[in-house]
Amino acid sequence: MGSAIAANLMKARYTVVGYDVVAAKRRRHARAGGHAARSVPDVGNATSIVITSLPSAASLLEVANELAGAPPAPTLVIETSTLPIAVKEEARALLAAARTTLLDCPISGTGSQARAKDVVVYASGPRRACRAVEPVMQGFARAHHYVGPFGAGSRMKFVANLLVAIHNVAAAEALVLAMKAGLDPALTLKVIADGAGNSRMLQVRGPMMVRGRYAATSVTLSIFKKDLTIIGDFARELGCPTLLLAATVPIYTAAAAMGHEAHDTAAVCAVLEAMAGHRRKKTAPRIIAQG
Repeated sequence: MGSAIAANLMKARYTVVGYDVVAAKRRRHARAGGHAARSVPDVGNATSIVITSLPSAASLLEVANELAGAPPAPTLVIETSTLPIAVKEEARALLAAARTTLLDCPISGTGSQARAKDVVVYASGPRRACRAVEPVMQGFARAHHYVGPFGAGSRMKFVANLLVAIHNVAAAEALVLAMKAGLDPALTLKVIADGAGNSRMLQVRGPMMVRGRYAATSVTLSIFKKDLTIIGDFARELGCPTLLLAATVPIYTAAAAMGHEAHDTAAVCAVLEAMAGHRRKKTAPRIIAQG
């Protein structure tokens, strides 16, 4: 997600100073035309606006500490990760001590969508600060919405990802039913996507489900399982029933147990195929005669 954001910002003629703990990714950023920083504080010292896209709560707190502890700290930090609100509040307090404003701005969309600039930002925090970074958000997102005070962005993202989790499994269930019924899965995808049963998850992950190949990841199962836990905890705190989400979580867990932990979440299709006892036909190699 971070590399996709950086690439789109550079296309929008921004100078992007980037840092990743993986050296190969820093080199890739430099080859793409960006400036590779040597550390998190180097990024904060080089710019007044920092964007964070991080995999865990521990990563966010570590980055917040490093940005706050090496003045001059940036003025604004646009935090785009999907993490518990309490952790983001802790990071906000750390940065506030250095006079840095943290904005809670999760992104709705996959990594492949981010590369195509087809993501939406749910911006939350002080309205004036969110307005100040609108040009930056326009540089890497298809759309952005101000949704309220700090934390509202994460709440909106939890709602969005609840639907993503359910729609993804629903798409797989429908395609497995089509396969069991003897329908061509590629034709089914094309026809259903043109009607009332269409969804973004069917569009984005349906092709992977049709091919039965899940290694080309937009969101890995390991990352999405983290999101599912956060959403479930959030709903329980509110006393809100999420029956459909509860029905899908075991399917994601089973997909990981089948060896798809590092694969795209479309791999839930493999679980449903196994449950249905469906075995794909092996396609014979095509022989092209020349003469």
